[in-house]
Amino acid sequence: MRRVVRQSKFRHVFGQAVKNDQCYDDIRVSRVTWDSSFCAVNPRFVAIIIEASGGGAFLVLPLHKTGRIDKSYPTVCGHTGPVLDIDWCPHNDQVIASGSEDCTVMVWQIPENGLTLSLTEPVVILEGHSKRVGIVAWHPTARNVLLSAGCDNAIIIWNVGTGEALINLDDMHVDMIYNVSWNRDGSLICTASKDKKVRVIDPRKQEIVAGDVF
Repeated sequence: MRRVVRQSKFRHVFGQAVKNDQCYDDIRVSRVTWDSSFCAVNPRFVAIIIEASGGGAFLVLPLHKTGRIDKSYPTVCGHTGPVLDIDWCPHNDQVIASGSEDCTVMVWQIPENGLTLSLTEPVVILEGHSKRVGIVAWHPTARNVLLSAGCDNAIIIWNVGTGEALINLDDMHVDMIYNVSWNRDGSLICTASKDKKVRVIDPRKQEIVAGDVF
């Protein structure tokens, strides 16, 4: 009996690279040894963590500004250590948060038309971690609520408007946190850790509601 192999309709479809003037070119992307995408995008801007001397920095480029990016282009550069993660606020396209090796989280207000001068003064500095902050994630539905996770194995949920910690989950993990994600309405968070466990946490009750070992 003859075998019938289903032919893929994409078998002879090939992608075409965009032209150089439609790419972001000559950007010195950060080389820190941290598992991060090093970029974030919203409907107006793309942000990219870059190499910087004497601290940490990232670029914020309007989506239409493609082509070669000059080395003197303004940056967001208030951290004293390398930037490890960035995340745009889902409720305001001009607000972005950054976490750094300097153990702080900073929240920045980007000008309406992008940067014309380097930005060194954040709107607020959030201090509470004892080790580097590798993850920042805005709450998907509540305004001014930001989550950060650090190498101190702690998760802190902040009120950005007041600069105060709302919830400190410092006893949920015994090893480094690799990733954190909110569910759709922000009632639960899911974490992956170096201890080979995935946990689903209710931050309001400050308890683990589900967990598994792989």
